[in-house]
Amino acid sequence: MLGGNELLRKMAPARETTEQTDETGSPTLPSAGPEGTSSEQSSAAAPQVTASADRAGFAYTPPAPTNGRLKGVVELGASGFNSFIINLDRQKNWKLEKAEFGNSLVLENMASDFDIREGLKKYIAGMLDYGVNGRDIHFVVSSGAVKAENTQKIIRALKSLNYVVNTVTPEQEGKYALRSVLPAQYENSAFVTDIGSGNTKISWKEGERISAIETYGSKYYQNNTSDETVYNGVKEQASKIPSDNRKTCFIIGGVPFELAKQVRNGKERYTVLNAPSGYKGDNAKNKAGLTIYKAIADATGCNQFVFDWDANFTIGFLLSLPQA
Repeated sequence: MLGGNELLRKMAPARETTEQTDETGSPTLPSAGPEGTSSEQSSAAAPQVTASADRAGFAYTPPAPTNGRLKGVVELGASGFNSFIINLDRQKNWKLEKAEFGNSLVLENMASDFDIREGLKKYIAGMLDYGVNGRDIHFVVSSGAVKAENTQKIIRALKSLNYVVNTVTPEQEGKYALRSVLPAQYENSAFVTDIGSGNTKISWKEGERISAIETYGSKYYQNNTSDETVYNGVKEQASKIPSDNRKTCFIIGGVPFELAKQVRNGKERYTVLNAPSGYKGDNAKNKAGLTIYKAIADATGCNQFVFDWDANFTIGFLLSLPQA
């Protein structure tokens, strides 16, 4: 009788890699972003840059993993999956090997629990085929998606396949985001912001203690909440960041992705954003995200917001796990 991994491998379709190579022959990742967005898509929906700023590049190269192993994590959402495969070593150095955003394959044409289960088997088999050990594939449900009906169906199907599904609170999301994006040498001078649709997480580190707070997300307008209320609420929360940690903000999330792709230089890992006044959102979500961005900038006086193209809170979840 075939074991679980062997059975899934036999079911796996031929893998079409999404990796590309640059002029040197080194692998590069496809330009894709959070919430099902790619850099080739939705240009009409992106915030328009209205002021050109002289932006200095961010001269930092994270340490490369040595003798690492592949780890996979899938973020479960109501409309699809975001998945990441990283190379991680024992010193917690990591490198993103593959990322997929907004993958709705499992959710398409699902007529029954059986269909979901079979779709999940094929999805997991694709990660196994890439080289990830079955024990190193993890599933995380974000705080904003845990109540969705589709998410609950997927959780039940995964549990039937003997996978553990990890649910996280907004505070945990903020702490995991910090683990994935904040370089060690910036721990005493920087903070982290993750602007999501349902909420925004702000985190920082003081000594060995990580603090994380939650505030409005970029779809607050759907609840008929005013810009003024959100601006004041976010500003009040961001004011809690210690003064020593306000020099640099490492920022991730859907709206920051839209802002960063307007000014990215080639395939750089880190992009320094323009000031909030340098952008003009042309849809409700982007305008709302800019309100949040401006409130954080005004509250902290921080003038260096650095977007990380590779980091994600679910990668921080992987970094928090004990090393086998």
